[in-house]
Amino acid sequence: MGAGAPAVQRVRIDEGDAGQRIDNYLLRVCKGVPKSHVYRILRSGEVRVNGGRVGPTYRLAEGDEVRIPPVRVAQRENAAPVPAGAPLPVVYEDEAIVVVDKPAGKAVHGGSGVSYGVIEQLRAQRPEARMLELAHRLDRETSGLLIVAKKRSALKALHDMQRAGAIEKRYLTLVAGQWKNRLQHVKLPLYKYLAADGERRVRVSDEGKPSHSIVRLVRNLGRFSLLEVELKTGRTHQIRVHLTHLGFPLAGDDKYGDFALNKALEGEGLRRMFLHAERLRFAHPLGGEPLDLHAPLPAELRTFLERLETEAS
Repeated sequence: MGAGAPAVQRVRIDEGDAGQRIDNYLLRVCKGVPKSHVYRILRSGEVRVNGGRVGPTYRLAEGDEVRIPPVRVAQRENAAPVPAGAPLPVVYEDEAIVVVDKPAGKAVHGGSGVSYGVIEQLRAQRPEARMLELAHRLDRETSGLLIVAKKRSALKALHDMQRAGAIEKRYLTLVAGQWKNRLQHVKLPLYKYLAADGERRVRVSDEGKPSHSIVRLVRNLGRFSLLEVELKTGRTHQIRVHLTHLGFPLAGDDKYGDFALNKALEGEGLRRMFLHAERLRFAHPLGGEPLDLHAPLPAELRTFLERLETEAS
């Protein structure tokens, strides 16, 4: 097979893609491949899920392994390569994993109108790496700690650990209003749906999946409260929907937040959502030694917080 020829891909489905029909999933990840060809490789059995054939209406489940056969993606001759850009800040790295401090505004991977994200940038910066795969996700607007696996065995172990709740994830967020309780368990089921504009949304609903957030008050700051949120489940937009449902929208959240407040906050210097994945605690996926990783608040959030502290004092 010549250099640059397409190769078989094996993709592990995470919660972000779970529930999607296999045909729609393939049409999204195989950009540029004609729809007729996607359905042909499904009919022929070249696409396999967990080693078996599936029809186009099969709905993907979290943890499924999808075999995608070699397909040629139509590309413009002048298609720009992924720019390597400035190196992503690395918080921890060894032979099995790399943990980066993702900037806000950068998607974790390409798709949905984004040509490339953190994983594509990492691969461009490290062409010698045999494997780099996301172990979990962060929203595009969220900054902070993101685990990338460098070995298939580490990726599988990390997925298993997440399902077992063995990875402690803590976030810092600023919400509008005065949060009262020092410690509060929020257990509200979350339901994913598509809005009229085709955008993926989440709401609290009895039809949804069980979801658990532990909220700790860090401090009240006049109009706002700084909270630490520990995720016991990792549902899409969990922190944003849980807190907004309780009447405490995240500062700068343009999907679920208080839009008039967000506009005013832009004038005060906050031009992003105040949500930062600050801490990860877990046993190393291969060695088992305890890891306790921390990413300080980005400068723009720290500056805004200092301004609020001055106002409140």
